[in-house]
Amino acid sequence: MKSHLRLTVNQTWRSLFPAVMLVFLLWQTGCVALEQNPVSGTTRAFAYTWEQEIQIGRDVDQEIVAEFGIYDNPELEAYIVELSELILAQSHLRRPDAPAQFRNTEFTFRLLDSDVVNAFALPGGFVYFTRGLLSHMNNEAQLAVVIGHEIGHVAARHASQRMLQQQIGQMVLVGGAIAGQELFGVSAENIMNLGGTAAQLLFLSHSRDHERESDRLGVEYAAKAGFDASEGSAFFRSLQRLSAQHGGGIPTFMSSHPDPGQREQSMHTLSQQWRDQGFEQTRRNERRFMEMIDGMSIGENPRNGFVRDGTFYHPDLAFQYPVPSGWNVQNMPNQVVMFDGDQQGISIFTIASDASNARQAVDQFTGQDGITVESSGTQNVGSIRGYRAIATAATQDGTELKIMIQGLEHNGNVYRFLNYSPAARYESYESAFAQIVNGFRTLTDQSILSIQPTRLQIVTADRVGPFSSFLPGQLPPGFTAESFAIMNQVELDETITRGQRLKLPRP
Repeated sequence: MKSHLRLTVNQTWRSLFPAVMLVFLLWQTGCVALEQNPVSGTTRAFAYTWEQEIQIGRDVDQEIVAEFGIYDNPELEAYIVELSELILAQSHLRRPDAPAQFRNTEFTFRLLDSDVVNAFALPGGFVYFTRGLLSHMNNEAQLAVVIGHEIGHVAARHASQRMLQQQIGQMVLVGGAIAGQELFGVSAENIMNLGGTAAQLLFLSHSRDHERESDRLGVEYAAKAGFDASEGSAFFRSLQRLSAQHGGGIPTFMSSHPDPGQREQSMHTLSQQWRDQGFEQTRRNERRFMEMIDGMSIGENPRNGFVRDGTFYHPDLAFQYPVPSGWNVQNMPNQVVMFDGDQQGISIFTIASDASNARQAVDQFTGQDGITVESSGTQNVGSIRGYRAIATAATQDGTELKIMIQGLEHNGNVYRFLNYSPAARYESYESAFAQIVNGFRTLTDQSILSIQPTRLQIVTADRVGPFSSFLPGQLPPGFTAESFAIMNQVELDETITRGQRLKLPRP
């Protein structure tokens, strides 16, 4: 927001002096780069040089892929890349007057295997979309606006601007740490504890001013590519409904974004401004978009593990183990975390990829500095070879933890359970830890071994009727009639016309 106050020269200098000194100190310590903003064309301070932003993006990209996984559909991914490159060509980074370092930067666009409605960008040209996002869109024009929005974050170098603000905040002891945001359902209470620039950027929230600028850029890039940018409003209307469905909890894509109702209206206004300048915006491409997402999985993929009736099952790896009553489960590609309601008892299950046997999986953990082993030895679980140790460790704040470490060898993989709680409460959790570990066994139930994810089926309405009448009598687990109404951007009682394309669960 621009100030309308008048200041004398002396007043101006006194007000600017602290900021000038901070920038000077950051410059002297190598924490600031004076470079061009590709969008504004002006030179300003950033936390990193453009080359550093690219390297950071590369580093974090590897973590993203390892943590969340790529959706296995090369044809759909190629389609996303093709459309994204089309939008990128209209951005400030590809204009003839842009410096070569921007014009020559290669972008990476990825489709993540997550049902969360989300899209985000990392510095240096790394942009991500989830299958959950695609399932809530109806045409290419809507996707084009979101693609443009994320490219806008990269072009305006928003992450580098926010990191500079964070560094200044630390120097003047304001703020102290980056405010965490939820990313794919994983919360970061204190991002600075994660360590490393990559982890900080991964959870860095953009300011609302940055989000509004990216909205403007998203509409501009989509409109100049010929897409009907006003279609973005229908997508934001769906986000409003998702928010209401989740009891006011805003989906991840909107966690730091302006109010979706305001954004819905702004899409129309911004789109009309570009029409007034001669950009017709005739492309919607609903048919092609629907054809590309036909058969795409929706909801959680049970092949990656799921909980049912107090048991965690993993069909692809053919194992199962119990979940203690009242415990919560967070299933991620590289680990499964379970914890009780007080979050004092925690169980972390991982593949010990660097271990060749169960004992090595345990020894790798207990060999770390600060770990004291109380007891250890062979501990098989049924016919599954295993090794177990009981150890203690102290946290940075001095809290003593007691840990049950269990290694297991199963179907060619080596697994490790880390079960821990404050030492003073370990006895109250010991039986739950033992239940988890001792309940590990080979999955043999064929109905679970063969389970498949729910997939979309694109159908063309052959009659006129309310949307609800097109839904099957029995919906897949985890879905409601309203879920599919939101996904289709219609109301349950809204009249569907003959020939209208619908996204329904595949039988």
